[in-house]
Amino acid sequence: MTSPTSQKNTRDELVFLPLGGAGEIGMNLNLYGYGPEKARQWIMVDLGVTFGDDRTPGVDLIMPDTAFIEEHADALLGLVLTHAHEDHIGAVAHLWPRLRCPVYATPFTAALVRGKLMEAGIEGQVPLNIVPLGSRFALGPFDIELVTLTHSIPEPNALAIRTPLGLIMHTGDWKIDPDPIVGDDMDITRLTEIGDEGVRAIVCDSTNVFSPGSSGSEADVAKSLIEVIRNCEGRVAVTTFASNVARIESIAKAAEACDRHVVLVGRAMFRLVGAAREAGYLTDLPPFLTEHDVGYLPHDKVLLICTGSQGEPRAALARIVDDSHPNVTLSSGDTVIFSSRIIPGNEASIFELQNRLAQRGIKIITERDHFVHVSGHPCRDELARMYQWIRPEVAIPVHGEARHLAEHALLARELQVPEAVVIRNGLMMRIAPGPAEIIGEVPSGRIYLDGDVLIESDEGAVQERRKLAFAGSVFVSLVLDGSGEVRGDPQVRLHGLPEEDSRGVSFEERALDAVDEALNRLPAKRRGDDDAVAELVRRSVRGAIRREWGKKAQVSVILTRI
Repeated sequence: MTSPTSQKNTRDELVFLPLGGAGEIGMNLNLYGYGPEKARQWIMVDLGVTFGDDRTPGVDLIMPDTAFIEEHADALLGLVLTHAHEDHIGAVAHLWPRLRCPVYATPFTAALVRGKLMEAGIEGQVPLNIVPLGSRFALGPFDIELVTLTHSIPEPNALAIRTPLGLIMHTGDWKIDPDPIVGDDMDITRLTEIGDEGVRAIVCDSTNVFSPGSSGSEADVAKSLIEVIRNCEGRVAVTTFASNVARIESIAKAAEACDRHVVLVGRAMFRLVGAAREAGYLTDLPPFLTEHDVGYLPHDKVLLICTGSQGEPRAALARIVDDSHPNVTLSSGDTVIFSSRIIPGNEASIFELQNRLAQRGIKIITERDHFVHVSGHPCRDELARMYQWIRPEVAIPVHGEARHLAEHALLARELQVPEAVVIRNGLMMRIAPGPAEIIGEVPSGRIYLDGDVLIESDEGAVQERRKLAFAGSVFVSLVLDGSGEVRGDPQVRLHGLPEEDSRGVSFEERALDAVDEALNRLPAKRRGDDDAVAELVRRSVRGAIRREWGKKAQVSVILTRI
């Protein structure tokens, strides 16, 4: 299992280090290192994002912390992208300036990455190498072969990573689709040949490990959508993930069969369709119309493909429901089809959106009602087949929460894999030589995109926003003269607090009383210390609010000396 062109040193090790995507679904970042401990060379596989939620107010994107590999950037040989989903490529444009390494991607993935680099103004700086499907190339001691899989987006690739200490199969995201709508068939012959070659370890998708059977074929969804849409009246809107190019084609063909014109709604839809056509996909469909054309078409001739399947407040579907979309409306008797699954954590926003649709008399169809969605990830029977093809010595589950990884490791052992290791972000694992084992831990964490600024997750801004959302804020302004006497009346402003406490006393009055009390008990010799005065007033006001409300409001004191 050694590379024919490389020599191994007795101190060399082959290690795996996930910094994102191990213990969570999304935000993938995987590192492979080769060489002696103090002089390893590295490759990175994928660099993705996850999305902000109620726990991260004001944050749109969350990315893995790259601090460890930034320290070893001179030894980072390249970033290899398995496919074009946001949780695998979404952080490239934001974090590449910290890494400054070559990037490798197949044509469709490269087209989407190039668009992101252009938006960031760094396209001319990034060495973006377009590699053909099924190709093979070398990065230092790593001999990397792309193996075509099937997924919900064009050009998903497994990576067969050969090193002098063994071969690793990194699956990326995949499923077994016997009849893919977009892209090539899964290369089962090549997977089996690689298994015959001998595989030290497989690093494998765990998303659907709890789901029995198989995930199903996109072609079957396409047939079902025709029947569902044919029975709809008025306008029909189908919402799905913009990145699911196969689903977009299925929806478009179903619309054509039902004599409806397809209208794309949402910038992400146009961006994905443009990249797909640039790479040679979606070329045999009638032209897509824009949202400006909707008003000229009879309602029963319209099919909208919208972003917003997860209830995102700024996506197209939410704006249509709120009547804030400039060109598209839905009304009673129309239908919205959710051709997607609910991502855990998004339940509340999705159900709220669906409730608003129902209140307007709009019919809702989900995967619970009809066969309108299949997963892009392998269920248990598909995982078993992958292990039969690859026959690894070691199973390393990734792309899942802790419970997914543990269950995947159990399944691998049931399938007679000799070693199965559960890992999490930041743990470094030695794959070879010797038994697979955890050998250390490096700093790992998250980076937030706060507006247009990257901040560390432990910075105070987001934590302060969470506190403000829970307990509001109080601002106190007071003026002292040189001897420490108060000039004028202190001013108090409250945000996010009730007007009165349970006794009917306003919280503004409570705060002003607390300011007076604090100043009255402050010794004269300490009145010249601005910091001491402000801190005493802050603690006094916060304590008074807490006693009457039960919550610790954020209190800020602005002290002016004249």
